[in-house]
Amino acid sequence: MLHGVTGSGKTEIYLNATAQALKLKKQVIVLVPEIALTPQTIERFASRFPTRVAVLHSKLTLGEQYDQWRQIKNGDYDIVIGPRSAAFAPLSNVGLIIIDEEHEWSYKQQGKSPRYHARRAALARAKLSNATVVLGSATPDVESYYLAHKGYYRLLELPHRITPRADSSLPAITLVDMRKELKEGNRSIFSRALSQSIQSVIAKKEQVILFYNRRGAASLVQCRDCGLVINCRHCNLPLTQHPAENSLLCHHCGFRTAITKNCPQCGGAKIKFIGQGTQSLEEEVAATFLTANYLRWDSDTTRQKNAHHNIMKDIKSGRTDIIIGTQMVAKGLDIPQITLVGVINADTALTLPDFRASERTFQLLSQVAGRAGRGILGGKVIIQTYLPDNYSIQAAKAHSYTSFYNKEVKYRLQLGNPPFKQLATLTISHTNNIRCQHLAEELKRQLILERDVQGRIKLEILGAIPAFIHRLRGKYRWQIILRGANISSFLENADIPEGWIVDIDSLGI
Repeated sequence: MLHGVTGSGKTEIYLNATAQALKLKKQVIVLVPEIALTPQTIERFASRFPTRVAVLHSKLTLGEQYDQWRQIKNGDYDIVIGPRSAAFAPLSNVGLIIIDEEHEWSYKQQGKSPRYHARRAALARAKLSNATVVLGSATPDVESYYLAHKGYYRLLELPHRITPRADSSLPAITLVDMRKELKEGNRSIFSRALSQSIQSVIAKKEQVILFYNRRGAASLVQCRDCGLVINCRHCNLPLTQHPAENSLLCHHCGFRTAITKNCPQCGGAKIKFIGQGTQSLEEEVAATFLTANYLRWDSDTTRQKNAHHNIMKDIKSGRTDIIIGTQMVAKGLDIPQITLVGVINADTALTLPDFRASERTFQLLSQVAGRAGRGILGGKVIIQTYLPDNYSIQAAKAHSYTSFYNKEVKYRLQLGNPPFKQLATLTISHTNNIRCQHLAEELKRQLILERDVQGRIKLEILGAIPAFIHRLRGKYRWQIILRGANISSFLENADIPEGWIVDIDSLGI
């Protein structure tokens, strides 16, 4: 476990560890959480180890993926870089597996089977080949850090940042209470402090990141006459406005429809767009900072091949003053000209019904704050929030992983959540909600009987309950949650009917 603050030199350690592995005639896998980070990682490894680096990720064509896979298998490359599936690269003599940003949720495959976690797969593969695994992060997963403290992993710390400046401290973070801004008459998306700082940075020809972890524009479209909220016909969830495409989009199933001028229920014309996202932020930037050059970096602007590479090129060239983005801009960017990071709303994940919501918030804020001040110019961070006293936001302000971890792990212990117990989610879906509920309740009865038969097993069986996203792609979903120890062993002996999705160590909601 390599726990190093942002900018502390973790990548240099990865490169030196790779050199040592190659010297021992071993091969190396480097995992990154996002395809967006792949070009930057490739550039660093390829410059140090020319002709020895292969790449595996889903944005390659099938032909390119096949060619790379075959060349790796033939021994043409010693280093493979890619997102989670690169853990299965066909190398014959793996000696080192590096998992950068090991805390990231994208290492868990959630949408389809097999629902594996790349970290667990890498640890299993390393055990088979007697390889070393390096888990690197400025904000480690709480469960990983707990295991490190218990001695399951060797913990290495990098508490100081390395920069060209004599003062290599992390950037100063200012919290802005947006409740106070509203009381004092400021209804802009930008607090006064952030607006003034952006103007100052642009005037000095430096760069700004504006972080908002929500795509699109309005997150809710409502008729003010009859109150109807325009929902997805397949998921029964509010559609998000995407003005750049002139459409309303479901972020869960992809359903798209044109933006309506009249209410489909009452015909009224008082359609209200409520909430914000990166597209509405882009419009605000264009209207407020008239001379600035800006770009948006989210999943809507990176659908085409090489989009991430082209955006990175624009940013590094210095042609872009303001970078607007979702979590893509929070990871791995090392641009010396970025001297200001503005977080538009720090609270977007805090109210979700997920015990990891505070951890997710702390990680995102810490990671995006770490993009500022990496060069000789220094930097600062402004975080806008309606919940300034929340412990995860206060810990991020103080750059203190330890204070966050100590408080979070106490809550986890009190509630019996990981790392103290294991979780598994069993999900069934059906076009008929009543039938779906009956199937879930019947399986719960079977699981209780199985638990009693096995005896002496401490296992909570919670539910049956509707899933947080109750209707998805036209089907209703009900869940059973298991909490305890050795859940996999218990389920091996349970007769799970066909159609159920079993997700061990589930993440998300």
